[in-house]
Amino acid sequence: MYEYDEECLQVFLENQSQLFDEPVAETPEEAEAFLEECMAVVVDSIEEVAAFFREEGIDMEDMSMEELEEASEVFALPSGKYLIVEG
Repeated sequence: MYEYDEECLQVFLENQSQLFDEPVAETPEEAEAFLEECMAVVVDSIEEVAAFFREEGIDMEDMSMEELEEASEVFALPSGKYLIVEG
């Protein structure tokens, strides 16, 4: 089980509408439970986001790194890391 830090939880709570039409969490505790349930991952770089998508079989052949960073499943964290949430 992955431990999501305060940064991940806050960014997800503030930006969950980029992936979901309705809020799936309203508190940090709810956000953590949701992220654990959908097995969200945190990676260190956009290159690792690309590697994750390739491993998952997601077609991203024609996507630039900027487009990848703007994907609805990708949440950029202030620390420079990325939270990937498969909705």
